[in-house]
Amino acid sequence: MKSIVLLLTTFIFILSGCAQSNSNEERSVGSSCEDCEMMFEGMPQNLLWQTTISGSDEPGEPLIIRGTIFKPDGKTPAPDVILYVYHTNSKGKYSPTPKQTDAKRHGHLRGWIKTDAQGRYEFKTIRPGSYPFRKDPQHIHPIVKESNTSVYWIDEFLFDDDPLLTEEQKVRHQKRGGSGIITLTKDANGVWIGRRDIILGLNVPGY
Repeated sequence: MKSIVLLLTTFIFILSGCAQSNSNEERSVGSSCEDCEMMFEGMPQNLLWQTTISGSDEPGEPLIIRGTIFKPDGKTPAPDVILYVYHTNSKGKYSPTPKQTDAKRHGHLRGWIKTDAQGRYEFKTIRPGSYPFRKDPQHIHPIVKESNTSVYWIDEFLFDDDPLLTEEQKVRHQKRGGSGIITLTKDANGVWIGRRDIILGLNVPGY
């Protein structure tokens, strides 16, 4: 009888261990995510819900983007979500600094935000330039990292006043995380201000 009880106890313990192990595994969502692993290169240990990406001497028009990241219900703020963004300089190039060794393909204009208890995020940078000799509109690349979930990309930040943003290009966007097309306004100090709220997993394959 004791041996049966011991066997049952061991079996339950094993099942419990497997369940705990599975709960810590990352679920894979989204389609292929080119260069997404670069978000971890040079990532600071302590992240805040606000960050400044460009220095005061960075050429270009200053830009502030803020918003709230929501859970999949679209209503509940999502805390502790990491949002990584990167973009071109004012000339439309991903320009690493001379001493930069991490994620050189993403250039030096890159930053990380971790949402606060209200799901808020904000980053200050400059308005990116369009790629030289191409017709791609100005854009900022965003990558999302949630707990126990693989990294995935959402629609780029785009600006509705950009003459290169055509109706055809608007239709092509998948609205991953919600629409990335935002309206910018310029404040009294000449700073572009924009807002984008993000819904986790929205239109993300396999979420």
